[in-house]
Amino acid sequence: MPRYRLLVEYDGTGFAGWQRQANGPSIQEAIEEAAFAFSGERTTAFAAGRTDAGVHALGQVVHLDLVRDFPPDTVRAALNFHLKPRLVVVLVAEVAPPEFHARFSARERVYLYRILNRRSPPALLRGRVWFVPQPLDAAAMAEAAMALVGRHDFTSFRAAICQAASPVKTLDELTVARAGEEVRITARARSFLHHQVRNIAGTLKLVGEGRWRVDDVARALAARDRSAAGPTAPACGLYLVEVRY
Repeated sequence: MPRYRLLVEYDGTGFAGWQRQANGPSIQEAIEEAAFAFSGERTTAFAAGRTDAGVHALGQVVHLDLVRDFPPDTVRAALNFHLKPRLVVVLVAEVAPPEFHARFSARERVYLYRILNRRSPPALLRGRVWFVPQPLDAAAMAEAAMALVGRHDFTSFRAAICQAASPVKTLDELTVARAGEEVRITARARSFLHHQVRNIAGTLKLVGEGRWRVDDVARALAARDRSAAGPTAPACGLYLVEVRY
């Protein structure tokens, strides 16, 4: 039974998230139904990151098993054909060793959060960025972000419904940089807590607006209390960019 590793891109708008669920369409369901449509086989698709409703992916990694042996290019083309018109695309398909697991074999995940920082709202980027019209000080946000790098108890940046066994995570990279009209936050770690990146983005925005001082972020982290940090940023600005193995 061959195992296929897929590199997947999707627009999370209109999806209830990665995971198959009863309250709306999911990316997992779309891929599994596309696999059934071309192969006649029921299979389970496993992803490196269970993205939330409205979150996008540029480099999601998925694996699935099929009974029959198909050339990888056939798998890619057939999945893409049956995924239309949904905005889910398989960029690459390849045969993976049987021990490979998209989630548990991953060593690092990289997320990008995009803030459109200008006076006028987006037209082409609607649903793909967080629109913030107030001027943001990206340098201050970058300075404040440094307090979160490393191994910490991230209770203050963890969703109440997070199912992780521990709030302790190691954030290997957290950078903030301005690129024209966008402020981009990049986060890299082996794994993340539920809403961790979005809660960090919402907190750093307060610094960028001047409503918080730079050292307020370190104090929020030390509080180990969700109410001590900033709001959860909208899902539409978040992208799973890359998974490293």
